[in-house]
Amino acid sequence: MTGKRIARRDAPWLHCPMGPPDRIGAEFYTYLAEREHLHIRAADGAGLLPDFNALKGGRFDPANVHPDIRDFYEHTSCYRLEAWSEAAVATRLFLWALTTFVSRRMDQLNFPVSSLELAAGMASDVLPMVNAAGACVYTGWLRRLSATGRVIYTGLYSVQQPPGYPDPCVKVSFPLPHGSSTVFLRPEAQPDGSFRLISAGTRFGDPGFYRMVEVDADHWRVRYLRTLRESFHVYVDSQGILRTEHVVRFVGFTPLQLHYKMERVRPAA
Repeated sequence: MTGKRIARRDAPWLHCPMGPPDRIGAEFYTYLAEREHLHIRAADGAGLLPDFNALKGGRFDPANVHPDIRDFYEHTSCYRLEAWSEAAVATRLFLWALTTFVSRRMDQLNFPVSSLELAAGMASDVLPMVNAAGACVYTGWLRRLSATGRVIYTGLYSVQQPPGYPDPCVKVSFPLPHGSSTVFLRPEAQPDGSFRLISAGTRFGDPGFYRMVEVDADHWRVRYLRTLRESFHVYVDSQGILRTEHVVRFVGFTPLQLHYKMERVRPAA
């Protein structure tokens, strides 16, 4: 892969788990826990962000976000997700080929191209990964198709500030064989209390998408893909239902959109 050769010691903000040589799948969390001496502390009420206030900065005040949205991020495992997908006709065949011949082989990033794949629902497991001191290092979020059990995403969530942005961002890493796809999303509070996460920037060090490959024990090769952008708009609709619009854009086109409905189904422990 082309990209910058980066010494790990020079870019601690990029540090993320790299995948094993072949398959990722649901078992990656056990692999990572053993490799980094972590404990998976699955618990009712666990959230992607243990404390939503960790995102507070000069450009973002969590107090301006609807409390139901904060609750979702802090207690994600209490919610049931329904999802619908929409892929542009011009890209549907490409996405189908990508998921069929690449994603399924590595059991990771199985983009749901058709809403029929999601008709039976999406299973969601939130897996905090803590060190010996009890601090949460990563929060795993495993999403699978309920009908087949096939992995959609094996992700790792944390909060990190990239050097090109003045405030903390949500950092999401998707381990891949010998590498990772890592996204930094800057938070925005909207006037209506809704919440946006946006992965967009102009240069290396900004929020956005980073494709990383492990070169050796001390170096990565990293490519910043400024033409690949994602946005999440999390909001409470007129009926009090929590929803998310997830849009993926590439070189100005929109190859994939996902819509989520999040329903709280149990109280936090």
